[in-house]
Amino acid sequence: MNIKSYMHDVGKRARGAARLMACACTQAKNNALTGIAALIEARQGELLKANAADLQSGRMDRLDAALLERLELTPARVKAMADGLREIAALADPIGEVSELRFRPSGIQVGRMRVPLGVVGIIYESRPNVTADAAGLCLKSGNAAILRGGSEAVQSNLAIAACVREGLRQAGLPQDAVQVIETADRAAVGELLGMPEYVDVIVPRGGKGLIERVSREARMPVIKHLDGICHVYIDDRADLDKAVKVAFNAKTQRYGTCNTMECLLVAEDVARPVLDRLGPMFDEAGVEIRGCEKSCAILPGIKAATEQDYRTEYLAPIMSLRIVTGLDEAMDHIARYGSQHTDAIITEDVSRARRFLREVDSSSVMVNASTRFADGFEYGLGAEVGISTDKFHARGPVGLEGLTSQKYIVIGDGNIRK
Repeated sequence: MNIKSYMHDVGKRARGAARLMACACTQAKNNALTGIAALIEARQGELLKANAADLQSGRMDRLDAALLERLELTPARVKAMADGLREIAALADPIGEVSELRFRPSGIQVGRMRVPLGVVGIIYESRPNVTADAAGLCLKSGNAAILRGGSEAVQSNLAIAACVREGLRQAGLPQDAVQVIETADRAAVGELLGMPEYVDVIVPRGGKGLIERVSREARMPVIKHLDGICHVYIDDRADLDKAVKVAFNAKTQRYGTCNTMECLLVAEDVARPVLDRLGPMFDEAGVEIRGCEKSCAILPGIKAATEQDYRTEYLAPIMSLRIVTGLDEAMDHIARYGSQHTDAIITEDVSRARRFLREVDSSSVMVNASTRFADGFEYGLGAEVGISTDKFHARGPVGLEGLTSQKYIVIGDGNIRK
């Protein structure tokens, strides 16, 4: 296969499909989404079989446990893909929405209309569900998508892509609106990043190495986050029952996700009662704790944390721990070591909660809730193509609105400028 020719053909077809998708009616897009959801459910056996082949190959290639966990499809995850597509179908169609229409002194009306970005390239690793989520969001927002999954999930991705193409066909929409790159050759990524004439924006989802490469090589805008170093701060005015429940969930509900807590901060006045409860819970769950000197004095069985530990996204049953004097030191720690992804405070003090919300500069900031809620589905976006820690053009979970732009529209009645 000539990778350059293949990728440029994919790009041309995506550009053509994008023009058709931009003017597709809401009903056709919704029909495609519900049709794809039904096909995914009907073909669950085929999807799980393809995924089993990927998992077997991954084990033979000695992929680490976190990667295998993200790669695995289960009946519950297949159902979640279908449910996510139906939720996207139920969302309002943003395309064509006109806002801020107002008269100017000249007599013209000026407003803004929401429009698709065009062709969205998405490069991702491991998680096959991204294929369905990304396809659904790009479809509903009137975009065409070029999806390049990791070689470790190629069979799973192609099986899901077959459902997407059939759903598009049944709805009378161009099948080229969603194309999954069929080759595992890494040269395909380089070609995709160098096609600004066909691709309007790139969204990378994966490890730090992938995202750094995409940020360095892409010749089009990139929507990205590098790390998910998420914090939970337990304030000395926290309800300790809530604090223990939230902190434990934020770390253990799922280890290999970017919104998993990697560092727990605890105010020193409540450190002992909090850690006396949380320490045994984390120990029973098999979570390794690396703590500061004060933490080690309370939990003598844990390891001493290094400076690098506080800068690490573990994506594994490992976490760092630090006891702080209070809110200001907690926010200073987050500003120094955080990745502007998701950070939470557990407190009953409304003033402190408001300060945390206002002063912590992350894409999601939470009060009395687990960081695991930083997710497009949980935010009511239907799904997400990724979580952006950039400040332009989208921030936080990127759903339908994040895959659109706005253009100015002007309405006149023979008006001329004097």
